[in-house]
Amino acid sequence: MKPRTAAFLLMLGLAGAAAAQAPRPPSPPPQGPPRLIVVLSVDQLSADLFAQYRPHFTGGFRRLTGGAVFPSGYQSHAATETCPGHSTILTGARPARSGIIANNWYDLSIARADKRIYCAEDPSAPGSSSRENQYRVSTQFLRVPTLGDLMKRANPASRVAVVSGKDRSAIMMGGRNVDQRWWWTDRDLFNNQNEHPASAALTAANQAVERALAEPRAARPLPALCEARSRAVAIEQSEQPVSVGAHRFARAANVREAFRRSPELDGATLALAMALRDEMRLGQGPAADLLIVGLAATDYVGHTYGTQGAEMCINLLELDRSLADFFARLDRAGIDYMVALTADHGGLDVPERIRANGGLDASRTTDELAPSTIDEGLRRDLGFSEQLLWGDAPFGDIYVSRTLSARDRARVTQEAIRRYRASPRVAQVFTGAELRAAPSPTGSPDTWSLLDRARASFDPERSGDFVVLLRPRVTPIARPSASYVATHGSPWDYDRRVPILFWRRGLLGFEQPQSVETVDILPTLAPFVGVTVAAGSIDGRCLDLIEGPATSCR
Repeated sequence: MKPRTAAFLLMLGLAGAAAAQAPRPPSPPPQGPPRLIVVLSVDQLSADLFAQYRPHFTGGFRRLTGGAVFPSGYQSHAATETCPGHSTILTGARPARSGIIANNWYDLSIARADKRIYCAEDPSAPGSSSRENQYRVSTQFLRVPTLGDLMKRANPASRVAVVSGKDRSAIMMGGRNVDQRWWWTDRDLFNNQNEHPASAALTAANQAVERALAEPRAARPLPALCEARSRAVAIEQSEQPVSVGAHRFARAANVREAFRRSPELDGATLALAMALRDEMRLGQGPAADLLIVGLAATDYVGHTYGTQGAEMCINLLELDRSLADFFARLDRAGIDYMVALTADHGGLDVPERIRANGGLDASRTTDELAPSTIDEGLRRDLGFSEQLLWGDAPFGDIYVSRTLSARDRARVTQEAIRRYRASPRVAQVFTGAELRAAPSPTGSPDTWSLLDRARASFDPERSGDFVVLLRPRVTPIARPSASYVATHGSPWDYDRRVPILFWRRGLLGFEQPQSVETVDILPTLAPFVGVTVAAGSIDGRCLDLIEGPATSCR
């Protein structure tokens, strides 16, 4: 099977498919700092998935495992969602410091009717809504600088390019000062809401995607490794019949959502990233450059099909090949580059398959935990006519009406918490006062209490009046749909643990199984590009990537 990145590179008219070229001979260890830092985020690549498929990787992932491998990295906070996860990767800051506490939160003081705030929007834009394609994308809620911001501050000649399958990952990893930033939307393909003019690479990439979309795709071949995983599993509680496990990414022509929920999205993303590298000559300028790539297909596949079926198997094997092609083209450019790869969060498989495969305690939530259901019961039983609670899901931050008297707010809050705690699906509820009083967590993230995890996600200005944490393996999807059967967002390790990999040609590889955090990535990369991080300004620490007594942390 031809790697999707190679296919898109050929469509872009770039010189040949890099994966088909003869391998370069081994290079001596590089001298001096790398000319290009490449940061890759594979959305929803849990440490569990990485470990499961690691013996079978033969391409790009296999290359990276020859570097410094931290298989037990942590998105250490409780709110394991896309926006807070990506905000940790290149800021060194947990959500409590960065202000990115969730994908969405509520601000009951804003004038617009939609009180929900999307993490990467500008709510002051005319007509703005937190709903998809109804907001103006913005960095305004990110309170801290990114690695790219710091590199440009240290040397304005550094250039930063970002390509991602989602706007929120492009915003949170890129920061405020980027030269080019593009993200995928089903409506507009790769775009940036006119943040800066379209380049020739962007135009060519979107034309290549249009040509690919115009052709229907037959079901992909089923690799031998994936055969045992190809079994249809019926999804419970869905309003229409839904099954997962045996799909192979067939699609009709011009179905953009199907394109997004397949390995094709990552192939196009990597191809655009490489086209920008070539166009901007990243890694060949007077200062170190930064190329950031957000690979979103794994997340869309996980949400649509779960993590243990043939779909995820095909997706990860194809991503492995696409990464090999991407790295081969970087090799051909003849530049000294360094790679860091991680994920914004993990993910949980569908409970129906978990139970069938021996995980007997997996379940779905029900409508009883929806904030609207709790709100309706409170209004009925306490005698209120106005809306009392706001929340985005049956877990996470819950907000209590600001128009109530102090006495009524206390009464409503107390009763709401009592009702959540009475549910057998709820593990813990913490009040804002409890989280505000708790110290910032320290020590190894695998030893943190639930309070520590929730505290790492708590911002006194943006967080709710209380936070609800579900029990392990409770999927917070009461009514699954054809594109949403599984998810993440819990404080448990299947959502918190992600791989962290560093690679550079000539870097002597090693494996460190001890727990580290994604906030450690920025201070680890900073010394390689001459960036000084002010003491006390971040939550992470530098990870020494030099095997033996020497150190890369200086």
